[in-house]
Amino acid sequence: MNIKKIGLTALAASLVSVSAHAGEMSVAGGASIGLKNTSKSSSGKSWTMGNQLTFTGSGELDNGMNVSLSFVLDQADDSTTGIANAPFDSHSVTVSSDSLGTLVFSGEGGSSAQSAIDTTAAGDAWDNGSGITAPRASEAGNNSLLYTLPSIMDDLTIKASYSPGSAGGESATAWHVGYSGVEGLSLDYAVGQTETVGSEEEHTTMKASYAYSSFTLSYSNTENAYDAASGTDEEISSWNIAYTVSDDLSVAYGTETIETEGTSVDEEVDKFNVSYTTGGVTLSATQYNASGVGNTTTEAHNTGDKDRWALSATFAF
Repeated sequence: MNIKKIGLTALAASLVSVSAHAGEMSVAGGASIGLKNTSKSSSGKSWTMGNQLTFTGSGELDNGMNVSLSFVLDQADDSTTGIANAPFDSHSVTVSSDSLGTLVFSGEGGSSAQSAIDTTAAGDAWDNGSGITAPRASEAGNNSLLYTLPSIMDDLTIKASYSPGSAGGESATAWHVGYSGVEGLSLDYAVGQTETVGSEEEHTTMKASYAYSSFTLSYSNTENAYDAASGTDEEISSWNIAYTVSDDLSVAYGTETIETEGTSVDEEVDKFNVSYTTGGVTLSATQYNASGVGNTTTEAHNTGDKDRWALSATFAF
């Protein structure tokens, strides 16, 4: 639904001391219902539900700059700030112009220039409830800045980010270069550093994707390195191939491997997905096969090999 012509003049005036034209605010929503299962586990089957409303508003100032606001309402648990803050979720302010580029200030839920692209080619298949620990990324989150330089050449994108970190002295910087000058091809490279007292983490992501006819082949690699003896280096590599059967139907197969320093067993996940979209509804069926979970080959509860399937219906409005 859209709520149009709600003035944002007061918002723009509070950001820049010049008059602004009236803007617009809109509301977009999404919801989902899912069913999932994990084999070799006592958890059995479970239902899932997703719901989210995103409020966005924008206005153009008399000096030609554009200011926009985004605010998300999401009843789900927020692992960053805790369920006590629900339903309030990610929110940000964006200031942009053709000559100055784009600056995004995220009060909550922001991404660094590196973490914005560190989703694997297979779509983070490790995050399927099998118990694989989430890989690290350069810090961003609350009170972070993400800057996109104005265009310096066609099809080239350059971004940089900064996060002051927590009271413990942690801060993070990152940069990203993207190129899409060849038809069907996209290339991305990003590096992020997170500093803590007495140590530093470096996160490097490389991604490539090539679309030809109805096929899209993607590859990604992320390395997380630590300069302190207490840190554990890890590498996540991933492939994915997707085939568009029709405008409504697509199938994809992807695989991910997580190599962790000091372990002899890698965590591996294969993912097969079928997706069908009609009338604003997306029906999806996914099969996950994981091995080496917890860096062990033991086939017991919560360890070793795991199979998982998930069904979902997602609605956009």
